[in-house]
Order: sequence, then structure tokens, then C-alpha cells
Amino acid sequence: MPRAKTGPGGLRGIRSVIYPVLDLDRAKDFYATAVDRNPYFDQPFYVGFDIDGQELGLDPDTSERKPGPGGAVAYWRVDDVAETCRRLSEIGGRVVSAPKDVGGGLTMAIVADPFGNDVGLIAGGDE
Repeated sequence: MPRAKTGPGGLRGIRSVIYPVLDLDRAKDFYATAVDRNPYFDQPFYVGFDIDGQELGLDPDTSERKPGPGGAVAYWRVDDVAETCRRLSEIGGRVVSAPKDVGGGLTMAIVADPFGNDVGLIAGGDE
């Protein structure tokens, strides 16, 4: 089935995901390993990774948002959900929701980073 065209207000994909973190250096190390690249922006007040034109940001200012579950989960496209879960677990993540087939050729999972932020993973479908 072809994808429906989205209008000006339609969601097109993840543009930015910003995680509040208590330890910016540890978070930077975790995500640099998870995404196989160094940040393009690295300051004491924010670290940003460009992942194929999308932003993964780390914000050490936890005065308004605390790290951990309870917020929205951003789902990142991956090639292999099970392999990504395994890899993130090896570098300090914790599987919250194991990989599962959710229909339509989609596989999804959630892994918490070392700070409790939920990281959604998705693969398959008609991408």
C-alpha cells in the first residue's frame, strides 16, 4: 500500500530527539558508541549528533525535564531491532520492551539508556 501524502502539518520522521541527562560526558560516550559517530556540536550546555539529517541532542539542564521514563518515546529507524537491542545492552542500555512483531512487517522494541530515557527502535514495514 503506498504511503499517504502528508500535508504541511504532517509528521515526516524524527527530526530531533533531545534527552535530558545528568552526566553529559557519560551520555556523550554512550550515544557516540550507539550511533557510531562523534557529535557535530559539543559544548557543556548541549551535545548534538547529526544522524542522517536528524538531530539527537543531549541536554544537561534538568531543571525543567528530568531524565527517565514518563515522556514520549521517539522511535528510531534501525536495520535490525534485535541486533540493536543487543548492542545497546552491551554499552549500558536496558531492554524495556523486547523486540516483537507488531504486524505489517514491523518489529519494535524499547531500550532505556543508562539514564532511564526510553529509546524506541523500529524496523520493517514499507519504508
